[in-house]
Amino acid sequence: MMPEMDGQAALKEIRALEKNAAIKPARQAKVIMISALDDVGNIMESFKGLCDAYLVKPLNKQHLLQKLRELDLIC
Repeated sequence: MMPEMDGQAALKEIRALEKNAAIKPARQAKVIMISALDDVGNIMESFKGLCDAYLVKPLNKQHLLQKLRELDLIC
């Protein structure tokens, strides 16, 4: 858990800042949620908040690399 705000609140803040700055969806930050919470409610809330990927801890390195490739963040 993050100390100041949870991941859902951080995601909402990121997307609100982008909206206020009129950043088009194609230029928005890529957000990969990494959480110990694996319940459907948290996962669905993350995607409704427009996260790009959701990974559950313990983190699998290969799964992370696959997501980074899918998002064209690495080759």
